[in-house]
Amino acid sequence: MEERLKQLQQEATAKVEQSVDLKQLNDVRVAYLGKKGPITEVLKGMGKLSAEERPKMGALANEVRDDITKAIETKQQLLETAEIEKKLTEESIDVTLPGRPVNSGTHHPLTSVIEDIEDLFLSMGYTVEEGPEVEKDYYNFEALNLPKGHPARDMQDSFYITEDLLLRTHTSPVQARTMERREGKGPVKIICPGKVYRRDNDDATHSHQFMQIEGLVVDENIRMSDLKGTLNVFAKRMFGEDREIRLRPSFFPFTEPSVEMDISCKICGGKGCSVCKGTGWIEILGAGMVHPNVLEMAGFDSKKYTGFAFGMGPERIAMLKYGIDDIRHYYANDQRFLTQFGQKEFK
Repeated sequence: MEERLKQLQQEATAKVEQSVDLKQLNDVRVAYLGKKGPITEVLKGMGKLSAEERPKMGALANEVRDDITKAIETKQQLLETAEIEKKLTEESIDVTLPGRPVNSGTHHPLTSVIEDIEDLFLSMGYTVEEGPEVEKDYYNFEALNLPKGHPARDMQDSFYITEDLLLRTHTSPVQARTMERREGKGPVKIICPGKVYRRDNDDATHSHQFMQIEGLVVDENIRMSDLKGTLNVFAKRMFGEDREIRLRPSFFPFTEPSVEMDISCKICGGKGCSVCKGTGWIEILGAGMVHPNVLEMAGFDSKKYTGFAFGMGPERIAMLKYGIDDIRHYYANDQRFLTQFGQKEFK
């Protein structure tokens, strides 16, 4: 039995040295150290030995098993190291090759204009409020002095989901919800950017989905002069310090009095050209003093509080600011259009 164990040790050690990969080495381990291996078979015959020989053979068997295990582990480390070195050699990288170009993204022109407008009004003490795009008829119309059947509703062809739910046609519902949450306590000073939806035919200047930013200020002693001063600062920051503004009378159900704001044409400097249709002015947004009915429906005392509101379309502002001639460019995902704004500074 002793000779057999030493013979198995020599055979196993020789086969370990002859192994050229990890698979062969594992086969040797299973063949000699497995439950069905020759060493196990030899140990099964220990019952025939005398009581004096059994401890001696048991110690020898453990020694043989340990030597074979150690030889396998040593060989395994060598084979793994050789395999890693082989992979490194085969997968070597030529550091002299030119790198692959990485295309860096830029802000969409609409996103940049919206962020510029938000930054401007945040610097003036406003906060940004948001609301649901699927809106209740009450907040979209009734709370804004547009009861059911009001003819002014025809100005905003709407996508109705049910009789009381629709896709909001403007971001004014955010103003109504915000005033309602304040429970009649001022001041309120917010802007409300977001998507709006109207049943309109898509063309160069119209879209069934577009962005809108509205502003609202409610406090004691708010006057039309405060509105004009705010809009004047906005125009000069967005379009240049040399821009002039004018306010023209208009009508909106939720403001009284209401105005349209024009800015002097950047192209002709107010002299008249094809862009401004010879007038020297370009319409930019609508505004006015908050109607007392709107204040009362939101829980504000219209004898104590007054306010002003304004609404603008970022698409139109971006078109005027950067000379974009078709609103559909914003949504076509044409990289030839979008990359034009990669290096521009949005001031």
